[in-house]
Amino acid sequence: MASPMRSLLSDPDRYLQSFRLFLERSTEHQSMQEFVERQLPAVIASIGNGKSTINVLSVGGGAGEMDLQILSKIRARYPGVNINNDVVEPSSDQISKYKERVAQASNLENIKFTWHQETAHEYESRMNAEKKTKKWDFIHMIQMLYYVKDIPATLRYFHSLLESQGKLLIILVSGNSGWETLWKKYGCSFPLEDLCSYVSSADLSRMLDSAGLKYQLYELPSHMDITSCFIEGDRNGELLLDFLTETLDFAKTAPPELKRQLMEELRKPGCSENRDGKVFFNNNLCVIVVEP
Repeated sequence: MASPMRSLLSDPDRYLQSFRLFLERSTEHQSMQEFVERQLPAVIASIGNGKSTINVLSVGGGAGEMDLQILSKIRARYPGVNINNDVVEPSSDQISKYKERVAQASNLENIKFTWHQETAHEYESRMNAEKKTKKWDFIHMIQMLYYVKDIPATLRYFHSLLESQGKLLIILVSGNSGWETLWKKYGCSFPLEDLCSYVSSADLSRMLDSAGLKYQLYELPSHMDITSCFIEGDRNGELLLDFLTETLDFAKTAPPELKRQLMEELRKPGCSENRDGKVFFNNNLCVIVVEP
């Protein structure tokens, strides 16, 4: 009998290995970078009007790769203006990588960095306890809402911190992605702990609509090469399967019938497309820009 399935998040090292492989095999960062290059300038066009300092809050900033690209666009739009960049990130490992990245970067003069090693919820609780309500010109949450327990409450809180010209930018998987198909069909079979929830742009749109908030959506095409998932015993394939199912050692611990169905699903057009003998998973993302 297969051993019981466990959440991938119960083994942080394996999670990190699978996440790094996901970034290597997918166009995740490239599609975000393209958005930052082409569309972000219009999004931030008025956030700093008439200000001598722009306040930016990065919620779940990770190792800072996307943060620094966003900051460079803000600097280009508002040359000479001071920028306060606060980062909320629970992982000490990610924060040290972020600090290394800042130490190695040139062109960061005028930017002051402050790191808070805490979750979005801990940040909110601390601010409330200290009776602080600092306002922000730009808040961004990139691929982090999956790790929030009460998403509507988190959205309401951070939205309430926006300045009158501010913007809240959220990136997460698209409702038109393979993730949506996978989660809707098999989410209930995966060993999901309290640590993570399945949420896509389709769910988020519904939440924002019911809160009466105004927002704009941008679809970002992205894909991931999952060909190795179909090679029995391939280590990288097994790591990617872990990432896709949020399950530790999915290939070895999943009940055979679940594994068979999932492998079939992954080849179908709802999840992936076959090109030149390879299987590319639909990793489309969505950027949602919420108005104040």
